[in-house]
Amino acid sequence: MSVEQIPLPLRSSSVGVANRIASHPLSPLTATEITKAVQLVQKLYPASTSLQYKAVTLEEPKKAELVPYLHAEHNGGRKPNIERRAFVAYYIRNTDKFHEATVNLSRQRVENNFRLGPGVHGPGDAEEILLVEKLALEDEGVKAEIAKLKLPKGTALISDPWIYGSDGVNDEQRMYQCFLYMRDPNDPSNLDSNHYAFPLTISPVVDTVQAKVIRIDFLPTGSDHSVKEPGPLEIPPANEYSPEYQQLRTDLKPLNVVQPEGASFRVTEVGETGRLLEWQKWFFRIGFNQREGMVLYDVRYDNRNIFYRMSLSDMVIPYADPRHPFHKKAAFDLGDAGAGVMANNLKLGCDCLGSIHYLGAVLNTDKGEPWPMDNVVCVHEQDAGIGWKHTNYRTGSAAVVRSRELVVQSIITVANYEYIMAFIFNQAGEVKYEVRATGVVSTQPTEVEVPWGTIVHPGVLAAHHQHIFSLRIDPAIDGHNNRLIYEEAHPMPRSDFNPHGVGYTVEQTLVEKSGGFDINVDRNRTFKIQNTSSRNPINGKAVGYKIQAPPFQKMLADADSFHHKRAEFADHNLYVTKYRDGELYAGGKYTNQSRGGDGVRAWANRDDNVADTDLVVFVQFGLQHVTRVEDFPVMPCEIIEVAFKPVNFFDKNPALDVPPSKQEVNRSTLLSEQHHQPSLEAKVGEKGELCCSSKL
Repeated sequence: MSVEQIPLPLRSSSVGVANRIASHPLSPLTATEITKAVQLVQKLYPASTSLQYKAVTLEEPKKAELVPYLHAEHNGGRKPNIERRAFVAYYIRNTDKFHEATVNLSRQRVENNFRLGPGVHGPGDAEEILLVEKLALEDEGVKAEIAKLKLPKGTALISDPWIYGSDGVNDEQRMYQCFLYMRDPNDPSNLDSNHYAFPLTISPVVDTVQAKVIRIDFLPTGSDHSVKEPGPLEIPPANEYSPEYQQLRTDLKPLNVVQPEGASFRVTEVGETGRLLEWQKWFFRIGFNQREGMVLYDVRYDNRNIFYRMSLSDMVIPYADPRHPFHKKAAFDLGDAGAGVMANNLKLGCDCLGSIHYLGAVLNTDKGEPWPMDNVVCVHEQDAGIGWKHTNYRTGSAAVVRSRELVVQSIITVANYEYIMAFIFNQAGEVKYEVRATGVVSTQPTEVEVPWGTIVHPGVLAAHHQHIFSLRIDPAIDGHNNRLIYEEAHPMPRSDFNPHGVGYTVEQTLVEKSGGFDINVDRNRTFKIQNTSSRNPINGKAVGYKIQAPPFQKMLADADSFHHKRAEFADHNLYVTKYRDGELYAGGKYTNQSRGGDGVRAWANRDDNVADTDLVVFVQFGLQHVTRVEDFPVMPCEIIEVAFKPVNFFDKNPALDVPPSKQEVNRSTLLSEQHHQPSLEAKVGEKGELCCSSKL
C-alpha cells in the first residue's frame, strides 16, 4: 500500500538553536535536538493540542551531500556544510491522524509536515503498550469472562498486547489483539513466574483511538475453528526458567576472560552522541535509532571503502496456526515497535565478556521528551579459535595464528522473545552479522495435539513459526559504483579434454536489473559485489566481497495472503535495488497493519539498471522454527549468520601480519607431543641429478 501524504500548512515558528548543534552529520540526535525538534512541531498547533510522538530521530543527510563530506574527512579536504535535520512521526493524541514532519534544526524551522493517508499506522510505543495492557485487564467485560475461570484468590493476570495484524476484515482502525496469561497461582509472590505456562482462552481487542476494549475473542483449543466460552480452569503445574528454581550443576569449572592490558579497540566520542570505532585496521561509525537500533556507517578497512551503511532493515515472524485470531500473527518487530526502543540495558559480565565498552543512546518518549537509554550496545573482543595454521610436516615447524573478533552487540526483548544481534569483524577483512534467537516461545491453550504446533507443557501449545530477517547493505567497494554478480560451479561435459568426467568450471553472471534472486546450493550459487574499476594487482580481477548467507525456507504463506503481501522481502534470498534516499526498510516504512506495496519488492519491480552504479543489496536469512519441548520454558539460542568476505580485494591473506600465538601468553596446558612425522626430500646434485634422503 502506498503511503498517501496530505501536506499541511506550516506556521511561522522559531525555537532557539545553538550554532554548533553536533560534531558529525551522522551523529544521532542529542537530547537538546530532540527537545527542540518537538518544540518546533508543537508550535504548528494550538497549545492545547496534545501530540503523541512515535519517533524523533536523525533525518540522515542525502547521500549526494554526505559522500563528498566523508571523502573530504578522510583525505584532509574542506568539508561541505551539511544541515542537521530531524524526522518526526507523531499522532494528534487520541485520534487516527498520523503525521510526518521534517525539522531543519540548523535553520530552526519545520520544512514539511504531512498527514499520512488512511490505513497508515505508526508503531507501538512503551507508554501505549502499557495503556493497552491496563485497558484490557480493567475492562468489565474481560473481568466477567475471567470470573468464569474460577481462579484462586490472588492470581495475577498478564496481558501481552500484539499488533493486530492484517486480514482485510474490519481491520482499518488501529488495534491491538491481547493474549491473556496468569502467573503461577500457587506462587503469587514470584513476580518472575513464567506466565507463558498458563495461557488463557480470553483475548480482548483494544481500539487505540477509542481507548477501550471493542471485542472479546475466545481462542480455539481443539483441532478446528470452534470455540467455547470460558469455564472453571484446571490449573496446570508451573514451568519456571529462573535459576533459583533449578537444581544447578556443580561440576562446571571457571572459565575467565582476562585482558590484563585492556582491549585493542578504540572508541572515540564525537560530540554528545557520535561514536567512532577503530580496531585492527577497521574504521566505522556507530549510530543508533528507534527502529533499526544499531547502524554502522562508513565502514573501511585500512582506509579502503567497503560499506557506506549496514543495518538490520526488517524482520517478520509469521505463525502457522490458520485459525482466528492466530491467522493474523505476523510480528514485524522492527516496524511494529523498534529494535531501538526494545533494546536491553546490558549487564557487565553477563551479556558481554572481557574488557567491554558500553554505548548509550537517546530516544524519545511518547510525549516527545528525551529518553536516555544506558548500555544498549556493548563492544568487546573475543577469541574465535584458529585464524590460520600450517605445519610443515617435513620439519615439524608450525605457524599458527589465533583469530580475534570485534563484536558490536545489542539485545532486544520483544515480549516473549529475545534477539541477540551482533556485527562481528575479524582480522582477515571479514564481517559477519549474527542473530541468536532465544527467550520464550509464544504459547496458547490447547486440548489436543495439532500439526501446526507442539505441546510443550500440559495444555500449552507453541505454534510453529518462521523467523525471516532482512539485512540492508549499502556497499561502497573501493567506491560507490558497484555491480552484483553471481557465480555457479558447473561440471564439464565428458570430452577428450575431460575424459574422466571430473572437471568443472566456475561461471559468472552479471545482474543487470533490479529484482529478487535466490541461492542454489546444488550449483554453489554465490553472490558477489564487485567494483570493475578497481582491479586486483595479482590477477587483474575486479575487487569485491562475496555474500555467504545460509539457505532458508521462504515464507510459507501463499502469494495472495496478507502475510506475503506485507513481508515484501520474505520471498527471496536477496534483493538488489538502485539506491534512492529514504528506501531503508524492506517491509515498508510503516508495517503496523500494513497492506504491502511500499517495500523492497515494489522497489525491485522498477526494473532499474543496477550494473556499475550505486546499488543496495537486501540479504534475507532466517529459520523455520518447528517447536519442540526443549524450547520450553526458555529456548536455547538458535544461531544464524550472514558473512561478507573479501574476494580479490587484497593481494594476499590480510591476516598474515597478525602476531602468532605464544605459549607464554596463552598459558595453555600441553597434552600432546609435537607433530613431526617421517618424510622424504630430494636435493639437486652437482650434475643436476636428484638424490633422495629420509628425514625424521
